[in-house]
Amino acid sequence: MTRSLFPSFSTAGSNRSRQRGVALMVVLILLVLMTLLALVSLRGTLLQERMSSSQYDRSLAFQATEAALRQAEADASAATAIPGAGCDVTPPLSGLCATPIATDTPRWLLDDASWNAIAKPADDAAPGMAVQPSYIIEYMGEFPGKNCTTSGDVSESSCSDMEKHFRITARSHDGDRADVTLQSNYAVP
Repeated sequence: MTRSLFPSFSTAGSNRSRQRGVALMVVLILLVLMTLLALVSLRGTLLQERMSSSQYDRSLAFQATEAALRQAEADASAATAIPGAGCDVTPPLSGLCATPIATDTPRWLLDDASWNAIAKPADDAAPGMAVQPSYIIEYMGEFPGKNCTTSGDVSESSCSDMEKHFRITARSHDGDRADVTLQSNYAVP
């Protein structure tokens, strides 16, 4: 008995009928896998886009807040009249506050409405930004300047070189965008 290398038509036809649709199923599975890979790649790209956008917003807000902080330092240097209590809300001294009371809530932690009522908006600190940063200047008292020396007794008041000290808080707050708060201690000779 000899065997043929080629199957007869009857055997080939039955194999073909059993294999119909297998290639289609393999292609469909590969198509689904490629679609999933594309979606995962797209999701990663969108996440990176959002992160870079947020970083850009934060950078702009930080620069604007820093400009407001410098403007507040200039205002503190020019301040001649300090309010006796609370904060002055009338221009040009708006944003200038008396020495804070230790038991009160710190002014930089106030809610948006309270902050906006006492803070001074910065002048053109951030052209093009939706929200301009604002600042509060708090008078902290007078202390001996850096040129004063004492014999070790800090209550010694023989120094005439006194400096006014201020705590300045600048804030850029734009809802769901980047929020930046900067604070400095500033001494005016």
